[in-house]
Amino acid sequence: MKRREFFKKGTTAAVAAGVIPLVTASCVGAKDMVYDRKQDKWFDLGTGKTGSNSRKKTVAYDVAVIGGGAAGICAAVAAARNGSKTVLIQDRPVLGGNASSEMRVHLNGVNNIKGKAERETGIIEEILLHNRFENEQESFPVWDHVLYDFVVREPNLTLMLNTQAIEAVMDGDKIKSALCWQATTEILFTINAPVYIDCSGDGLLAATSGAEYRTGREGKAEFNEKFAPDEPDGWQMGATLLMSSKDMGKPMKYSPPSYAIKYTHEGGHKRRKFAGFHEGIWWIEVGSDDDIIADFEENRHKLMGYLHGVWDYIKNSGKFPEAENLALDWVGSLPGRRESRRFIGDYIVSEKDMTEHKHFDDAVAFGGWSLDEHNPGGIENISEPPSYFHYHFEEVYQFPFRSLYSKNVSNLMFAGRNVSQTHIALSSSRIMGTCALMGQAVGTAAAICNKKNVLPREVGQKYIKNLQEQMLRDDAFIPKRPANDPNDLARKASLIFGSTTSSGDAKKLINGFSRDIDGKNNHWQSDGLSADLQLEWESSISLSYVELKCDTNLQRNIMMRKDSRNDELYFNGIPNELLKSLSLEARVNGKWIKLGVIEENRTRLIKFKFDTIKTTAVRIKMTETYGAENVKLFEVRCYA
Repeated sequence: MKRREFFKKGTTAAVAAGVIPLVTASCVGAKDMVYDRKQDKWFDLGTGKTGSNSRKKTVAYDVAVIGGGAAGICAAVAAARNGSKTVLIQDRPVLGGNASSEMRVHLNGVNNIKGKAERETGIIEEILLHNRFENEQESFPVWDHVLYDFVVREPNLTLMLNTQAIEAVMDGDKIKSALCWQATTEILFTINAPVYIDCSGDGLLAATSGAEYRTGREGKAEFNEKFAPDEPDGWQMGATLLMSSKDMGKPMKYSPPSYAIKYTHEGGHKRRKFAGFHEGIWWIEVGSDDDIIADFEENRHKLMGYLHGVWDYIKNSGKFPEAENLALDWVGSLPGRRESRRFIGDYIVSEKDMTEHKHFDDAVAFGGWSLDEHNPGGIENISEPPSYFHYHFEEVYQFPFRSLYSKNVSNLMFAGRNVSQTHIALSSSRIMGTCALMGQAVGTAAAICNKKNVLPREVGQKYIKNLQEQMLRDDAFIPKRPANDPNDLARKASLIFGSTTSSGDAKKLINGFSRDIDGKNNHWQSDGLSADLQLEWESSISLSYVELKCDTNLQRNIMMRKDSRNDELYFNGIPNELLKSLSLEARVNGKWIKLGVIEENRTRLIKFKFDTIKTTAVRIKMTETYGAENVKLFEVRCYA
């Protein structure tokens, strides 16, 4: 099949072309080398037995998440924490996707709004804080293990590495099973679940299910997009290959390998800069105007050639004397991809939804990275800038739930760059921090599907408030959407006050907004430490949970960077503002009793859980931060 015909023939052709032949009965027959191993001539000297062990297993979960990047991790953790037995299936030996040690892309999000960050909270912030505690040296290989720890410590979550979901087994418009091949064990898994979430980027499982998708760029007319091309075309943003170098303290020679592609920078656009080249160059990039997935290996080989060609230019052209003592220390072999399939939901997010800040009643995520469309051709078109940066946002935009589930496969959701949006919208929302928010949304929605015995579309139609309220409780942020949980007993307190106040008001801790946003103050801040916060009720209440949201300075980014920036926008340590030590007391029969103590808190969302008591007041005693003189809180919640 010619590559042009791949997309012209539609989903059926795409499915047939996308499946791995060795494990697809339709391609090689029912008795192939994976399904039927009766011809295996194994003689086990340890047992004296002949034959083969079974290489087929069938397992069942409540939720199956495909893809272990930022979106997939957050989806799986959200589903597991909200009560669903979950499996996370990752086709690589490490987690993290483009941010892993295999590719080493910064885990960017809403990095800079009006000169300040507006950082994502929820599970993705918890991950980044975990990295600040465990990986002070900012090592990407250690980051892989931080992510691994974050996932495997969840009691309701199973992780399967080196495993690719290769084909969906359908029952009508539902995915019945996912066939998954684990390369390291030669096991063919059949994974059954009522809900599937494809966060794999390329979306092979979703494609083989028959879920509708598109690739390429929409023309201006379809969605009235200012920055779209006049006519639709097949162009997809390219993948990038990165490297890093090391100062050896002496002159280092460099000879390019046989496959290097000569680079001269002749006619290069002025925005193709070499600043920071010692940590990689983002515009060493190759895309495709056809089948970008089928082109991947060809493009990988090109990118390796271009990378060494550019490094040869840096080392040997004589134009970079500062590179004399540098030597390549790490070279990527797996390009980080920006775009391929985009699956169709009940709504397709487009450019104007973002630039005009459309309000969605079913908003579950937000973004704010610029419309950062990389140019057609990549490094093969150096006369153009590496990216056009069409539009810079001055406030965050909403992203709707209707774009996170399939239009025609009823139990399929997705999160990440493969969601229902146009090419131009993708140029902003593809950023990993934004993808992570989508992941937390669909993971939470999957748990609701299981609890209510409904499908994703019904969550959007009947239980969207449940979804939004649970996400807000779990420290996600939804623009313009305050929390209003009727089960939150803190909102029914007759009195809430702090022992001291330097800014804000303790009453704002129950106003539904858990951050300062849009120029409005939504916090209470003490005047020195230690400090107390107290809630009073006129009548006795039953209480089992108290939850706080403290300060981690959302105006500074805490993602790991190669340059370890530490300035007004970036911080490479544990936020000084984070609350470290606190305790909880309750008044029972007129006496204060201690319910819990936390000596070394590591999260913005702090939870106390205890046996149910009857009380008329609770008191939170805060004694230490990680360096700030005052403690700042944004929310307090109480539950029976």
